[in-house]
Amino acid sequence: MDHDAPVLFALQASRSFGEDVARHLGIALSAHEEREFEDGEHKSRSLVNVRNKDVYVIQSLYADTRESVNDKLLHLLFFIGALRDASAKSVTAVVPYLAYARKDAKTQTRDPVTTRYVARLFEAAGADRIVTLDVHNLAAFQNAFRCRTDHLEATKLFVAHLASLLRDASAITVVSPDIGGIKRAERFRQALCRSLGRELNLAFMEKARAKGMMRAGRLAGEVAATAIVIDDLISTGGTLLQAAIACRERGATRVYAAATHGLFIGDSGRLLSGAELDRIIVTDSVPPFRLSRQLIAKKLTIVSAAPLFAEAIRRIHNGGSVVELLEG
Repeated sequence: MDHDAPVLFALQASRSFGEDVARHLGIALSAHEEREFEDGEHKSRSLVNVRNKDVYVIQSLYADTRESVNDKLLHLLFFIGALRDASAKSVTAVVPYLAYARKDAKTQTRDPVTTRYVARLFEAAGADRIVTLDVHNLAAFQNAFRCRTDHLEATKLFVAHLASLLRDASAITVVSPDIGGIKRAERFRQALCRSLGRELNLAFMEKARAKGMMRAGRLAGEVAATAIVIDDLISTGGTLLQAAIACRERGATRVYAAATHGLFIGDSGRLLSGAELDRIIVTDSVPPFRLSRQLIAKKLTIVSAAPLFAEAIRRIHNGGSVVELLEG
């Protein structure tokens, strides 16, 4: 980076990811303080001068064994506010996993639209820009925020990993586990086609979800011997498991899954212990702390998103194109 390098912070819960991003940028994380008062209230502040500086703050919003999603969100908002009060020129929230992005529309009477409410909180705290990775509904995300947004995709990361594994596969089908994910699956299919130099099939599962219950339907499209199920996240794993079973029933002999955010809630470990999936690929936007080391070693591959975020920050800071980063 040049002498006008960005000021980069990573809150404690995302320290490891932030250090990876900083290393790829060729800079060090800036010093800050986080502390808890006896009654549980939180305080954070920069320990460096941020006046008239472009500042970037990394915090991934997933619940872990120490902090809830709400804790992490509030800590990030408070830190953004403190940076604005310290006269930062701009503050960009770098959020690898953006919480509350799944409730993006009213599906029942008097439903909340939580994505929009979270957007208002970021804006009220003083965020000038949000950078995140593979939100559940891109249109809803873009429409919820009035500040600038940059939406990164893990497509290139997954293609780089899977292309070498599938170079000799005779026929491949890319599968969306629901209708809503068809565009995401199609973008991945096109990128993998370019990498492999040949055409691939596309299929999708018909399903509906209401009041937390998922109803699976048929698998539409031609399924080849090798199937790749693409999704934005793995929560309990039910959607992914049903898609894998459907692919097997339609003749697939190898089934891979790639999902950007691996939450692995509840009984999702069965995805790794069962025979339905040959391998699961996720990014490190959410560490797989809920899984045992044995399950992780069995069939989970974690690809780093830190280089992608580092390059996005570099381009934003230097006036480069984030769109070209995703397309190139």
